[in-house]
Amino acid sequence: MKHTIRWILASVLTCCGMLSLASCSDEETSEKDGDAYKGVPLIIYDSDIGSSTDDLFALEMLYRLEEEGRCKLLGVVVDREGEDCAAVADVMNTYFGHGDVPIGLVRHGIINPRVWINYKALPTYTTANGQPMFRRTVSDYSSLPDGWQLYRRLLAGQPDHSVSICTVGFVTALADLLTSDGDDISPLSGVELIRRKVKCIYLQGGVFGESVEPDFNFAQGITFAQTFFSLWPKEVDMVFSPMEVGQEVEYKPEQVISDISWTDVHPIKQVYMTCNCNTGQMMWDPMVVIHAVEGDAAFSLSERGTVALTPKAETIFTPSATGNCRYQRSGDAAWNAMILEKIRKYNKMRAN
Repeated sequence: MKHTIRWILASVLTCCGMLSLASCSDEETSEKDGDAYKGVPLIIYDSDIGSSTDDLFALEMLYRLEEEGRCKLLGVVVDREGEDCAAVADVMNTYFGHGDVPIGLVRHGIINPRVWINYKALPTYTTANGQPMFRRTVSDYSSLPDGWQLYRRLLAGQPDHSVSICTVGFVTALADLLTSDGDDISPLSGVELIRRKVKCIYLQGGVFGESVEPDFNFAQGITFAQTFFSLWPKEVDMVFSPMEVGQEVEYKPEQVISDISWTDVHPIKQVYMTCNCNTGQMMWDPMVVIHAVEGDAAFSLSERGTVALTPKAETIFTPSATGNCRYQRSGDAAWNAMILEKIRKYNKMRAN
């Protein structure tokens, strides 16, 4: 579902270059001040929320993990165009007691991308007596910053080499960030902000191994993807989670509804009760969240290398000991079951 049919291999844009052998999850030393960031993972969640439900589970996990003191959610960037998608993120933030988490949105992004499960009406749901089912924190979505502007504000305020980006959708806001110049938020360009502040980016996407075919997310907005791959700093690690890693981790609709048996007024449960979620929805997106928080030990990973993006959105991996790119490998049945239980654990918990 996350990928289209194989297209012809074309010329490539090189994205990744030289990098030290340090793991994304290892402590890194700032070249500026000699101090390594030692706190919990600082995470920006970048999602095409409003289409597939795995985005919602990944976001729910971040709330719960923050409550356990295992990470800090800095902000949510909604990269599927429109204020209605931002409103879904607002419902999630508010429902789970994280209404203070800032939201950025994309106003000029991918036009009419594919929608698998349309739950954008979730913020408008009402109870039997006509009252709004879900509270929201944002009163005026037109006042929200563009995603790239939120990125700049959040990155500028963090320690060097401390931020992990979890991107599970399109790279529209990231492309805009990379092409941004210095401003009143920071004199640094977008490229320099990422180079200085970001420790690692975890991406749901990429097709590796023997298969050569387009990646769904990159193909939906190929121009944005080309900009992203060509400008991403060579010094900053990238970890891809290809489709097959989450493909065998299926959270069945009946399990979802049963796991939230304590209430019907729950955004994820309402999506499953009102939308057709029998679409082969697998748990692709939580993979990047788990990796960003738990580190490399939770996954089997490829060797290091470089990744190039073709004009047809194929991702070409070339092994290189000094490359900054790696990708997750599929687990066995026991590993898949363990990962599903992690997701179910947090989904069963009552909201604060």
